[in-house]
Amino acid sequence: MNETLLLIFWLSLAGVAYIFAGYPLLIAVLGKVCPQKLHREFRPQTVSVVIAIHNEGRTIARKLQSLLSLRHQDCLVEILVGCDGSTDDSVAQVQSCADPRVRVIMFEERRGKPSVLNDLIPECRGDLVLLTDARQDFDPEFLTACLSNFADHRVGVVSGELVLRASNSRTTAAEGIGLYWKYEKFIRKSESRFRGVPGATGACYMIRKAAFQPIPASAILDDVAIPLSIVAQGYLCLFEAGALAYDDPSQSTGQEAIRKRRTIAGAAQLIRLYPQWLLPGFQPLWFEYLSHKLLRLASPLLLALILGSNLWLSASQPYRTLLATQFAFYVMAACGWWAQQRGRKSTVFGAPLMFVTLNLTTLAALWDAWRARFQVTWKQAGRVA
Repeated sequence: MNETLLLIFWLSLAGVAYIFAGYPLLIAVLGKVCPQKLHREFRPQTVSVVIAIHNEGRTIARKLQSLLSLRHQDCLVEILVGCDGSTDDSVAQVQSCADPRVRVIMFEERRGKPSVLNDLIPECRGDLVLLTDARQDFDPEFLTACLSNFADHRVGVVSGELVLRASNSRTTAAEGIGLYWKYEKFIRKSESRFRGVPGATGACYMIRKAAFQPIPASAILDDVAIPLSIVAQGYLCLFEAGALAYDDPSQSTGQEAIRKRRTIAGAAQLIRLYPQWLLPGFQPLWFEYLSHKLLRLASPLLLALILGSNLWLSASQPYRTLLATQFAFYVMAACGWWAQQRGRKSTVFGAPLMFVTLNLTTLAALWDAWRARFQVTWKQAGRVA
């Protein structure tokens, strides 16, 4: 019995260690030792912008101004705004823009972002298509940084970097989210240096129009489905740290949980939509996709196995110490929740709170996936797009 428990404990611990530490370190080493050689040079190319919105009357005017303030405006041939069943003044806000390159396309029935993208991208006149959301602001050099990568004909997708703005009112949850996002960007930069990133930042990524393939209308993660579909054709998907977009972090674990629950459910959904991507012959980035996107779905189960087996093994050392370490970590997460409820900021407790919240949210997302409760439309209240 003890031998079985020992095996469960150490295999589960090894799994969690690989998911959150081993893979990031491995891909960082691979990126340093075996970096891919790319040709980067700014070359003007025609760019179309596509924005899918629903009731973004409060933000869309500022977003258009941000796009029209980008350097190299001569490359920007059009901005297509797809209003997906909007019921506010979004259409009027877009139409008030005086620039003739801005065009609104109205869809009376709300179908979701994938359907809007499937309709609009084939109609674009640019050789490249910038896909973005209504909320984020762009750095003026965003186009310059992205276009420099497309000088290499092998590049099919370039993801920008989302920067979370600092705020004096940041909460414990916001501190944890900020740390988690820095961790995520470290992984993506390393993947980009090695072979490529298995996905993009949905708020700011650019693709070759000729390589676009329609995605299922039910797909939640267009920023994974579209890039990996392009990668499957032999193109590269890169992360460009110089292409900056700015956003405000969620200020509560509740807001972030809504966003992550949908995202994680979308990752599980991709297994059903694209089962062939689990095989090297169909997906060049299968290793990164499996390690970065899919193995995290097993994290809650592994954590439960670690805790449960550790309880049975706690009669002897070093397992009592390991159990005490686990409890201390979860107590820190509880302290983070307590601080969050009282509006206090704590960097120390923010990371444990984010980790536990992420895994609890993963459980909820897997329950959604098991029941096939995939909602393709997005909700502003949860800051989801």
